[in-house]
Amino acid sequence: MTDHGPEGTREAGAAAVEALAQAGVRRFYTVPGESFLPVLAAVERDPALTLVSARHESGAAFMAEADAALTGHPAVAMATRGVGAGNLSIGLQTAYEGSTPLIALLGQVETDHLGKGAFQEVNLEAFLGPITKWVTTVHRGDRVAELVGRAYEIAVSGRPGPVAVALPADVLFTQVAAPLPIYGQAGRAGRPVAAESDVDELAKRLRAARSPVLVVGSGARGCHDPLIEVAEGYGLGVYTAFRRQDTFPNDHPHYLGHLGLGGGPTTRALREADLVVLVGNRLDEITSQGYSLPGAETDVVQVDVEPGPLGSPGRPVQRLTADVPSTLAALARRVGAAASASRDWTSARATYTKSVRIPDAEQRTGVHPARAVAALRRRLPADTIVTNDAGNFAAFLQRHWGFSHPRTQLGPVNGAMGYAVPAGVAAALAEPDRHVLAAAGDGGFLMTGMEVETAVRLGVDLTVAVFRNGLYGTIAMHQAMTYGELAAVDIGEVDVAAIARGLGARAFTVRDEAALDAALDSLSTTPSGVTVLDIVTDPDLIAPGARLSTDLH
Repeated sequence: MTDHGPEGTREAGAAAVEALAQAGVRRFYTVPGESFLPVLAAVERDPALTLVSARHESGAAFMAEADAALTGHPAVAMATRGVGAGNLSIGLQTAYEGSTPLIALLGQVETDHLGKGAFQEVNLEAFLGPITKWVTTVHRGDRVAELVGRAYEIAVSGRPGPVAVALPADVLFTQVAAPLPIYGQAGRAGRPVAAESDVDELAKRLRAARSPVLVVGSGARGCHDPLIEVAEGYGLGVYTAFRRQDTFPNDHPHYLGHLGLGGGPTTRALREADLVVLVGNRLDEITSQGYSLPGAETDVVQVDVEPGPLGSPGRPVQRLTADVPSTLAALARRVGAAASASRDWTSARATYTKSVRIPDAEQRTGVHPARAVAALRRRLPADTIVTNDAGNFAAFLQRHWGFSHPRTQLGPVNGAMGYAVPAGVAAALAEPDRHVLAAAGDGGFLMTGMEVETAVRLGVDLTVAVFRNGLYGTIAMHQAMTYGELAAVDIGEVDVAAIARGLGARAFTVRDEAALDAALDSLSTTPSGVTVLDIVTDPDLIAPGARLSTDLH
């Protein structure tokens, strides 16, 4: 069967792809299934589109999430029926918490089999509803493109997020007319603009405050220049939200720290602030340090296209439901009237810089994780895109990397393991002229490291750094603190480099800093292709400044 029908018609599956392509979608990530053959065929036939076959649906979904988070434009993840949707769902939940515009197209059983418990049938609307902005099942071929278009518009409107469309197999083969255009990226220009009077009020608050700070989240990605102008013009300290360190240059003198796990002493300026402005920031549990910040004595202003209720005790005094870039530009235009723009953040900045100093080599075996991060940061380009997995190793990465360029960090705010390698594949596809580093622990790598084969097959340039300590480190840390003993956290002595070579990559096993330098020398000599660094680390160095054997019992 082909997608060619009567003159001027095409299969409904092809019409859906055509509509998404017209809206600007360029990459589709999938594990192929027989329930959505017309969609697969249509993507493959369009030379402007890229169809990526992943090794697992979770990998495909993580790829689509990372692609969309990096570029700001939706990407598509595709899977078949209940089994594919089940595997893919982790990517949807990651996109939901990360406010990423992901579109999932899911094959479904034939319409006359719905509700009968057919092979691989799951009620996808009930299953995926809690982790998407919108989910629907299409029952007529002439509505496929329309509803896919609606899904697109919902994904990019307001606070972005994932959507899912279930497509019964028989519906996709229906011959339909050319699809009507969807708004695509032009629709983003319709985001609400803050009223001039509201911006005036905010500017007045910033000038009058004793120690105002910004907390910047994903809604301000790509806004380095206006953020810097606002921070300098009004004399503001700046914190970045959990795993959103790339939203403000970490080497700027007004940058005071990352509100991640174990924020510690760097949060003092935030705790003492009399005014906190949340900029494109959802104020999740980690960013708010367990919903304790901003404190009860702090006035809070929210600037977001879709502000949510505060979970912390802070006092909400102003809410601007508005587009973040245009609001920052409007604030920047008022900087000239900022009479009290000079505030001294020297002490708070010094606390931050002290916290990110590279420690001396104190490990008993292998490479110190912080020193491994420092070596990678020193040798890789400043605008390297870093994708990181969940796990305690990531605390070393986030503390010691230092993000100075916009759109250089991709990390799951929901703490999903298995993210880094597939995210790295997508980042390398989306930004082929930039270097990409995927950083994972051995636990996360063993979940989705098979996507190294995808990277090799696609011919992308990607460096994968695996911090291998033989533990599910985060769980081990919590067990040690709670019970003083460990359970079910061991990972065997896996030869990660051998696995990587088997998947077609170049690979090095690194057991000391000299070996790491040698591997990085080789990488600089031959930078193209996929390289996996199997970096053996000391399992006792469980977190920055903490030993598993002595500090957590």
